[in-house]
Amino acid sequence: MSGLDESRPFLPVQIAVLTVSDSRSLADDRSGNLLAERIAAANHILQARALVRDEAGLIEAQLRQWIADSSVDAIIATGGTGITGRDVTPEAFERVVEKDIPGFGELFRMLSFAKIGTSTMQSRALAGVADGTYLFALPGSPGACRDGWDDILVHQLDNRFRPCNLVELMPRLNEHRR
Repeated sequence: MSGLDESRPFLPVQIAVLTVSDSRSLADDRSGNLLAERIAAANHILQARALVRDEAGLIEAQLRQWIADSSVDAIIATGGTGITGRDVTPEAFERVVEKDIPGFGELFRMLSFAKIGTSTMQSRALAGVADGTYLFALPGSPGACRDGWDDILVHQLDNRFRPCNLVELMPRLNEHRR
């Protein structure tokens, strides 16, 4: 049976939010704001937040900065996951991810299909791990961010979620480096 095991103490995750956009600023970033609000509401820590243009080098540089920061446990990016020429978030992720988490993108598209039908095939949402840091890439719409957080991440980033969650794996993510 899945659900929260209230007998376990909650462990907050330190999360960075990256918005990838050529057209938004932090002032009008509805998707980044939505994620920041949900992170706080779930009692996690919004450790950092940034906005970069749809350029793979800029995305990669920001990801690498946060991956190197031991106070960041997870990065959630929003935007740049489509299939147009300017959508390069997955390509930037490929440059830094050491281990893919294919189930995240598969699950996101499965859940999204129930809401937007076959249009979900245009999403290249993905996740992975780099140097012990979780990385998640969501589409740039507030609806997609809401779905990704409410239907997947709020559960998997809560150590009380059973039968298993990503938080309990965090101490083991760098076993290969020992």
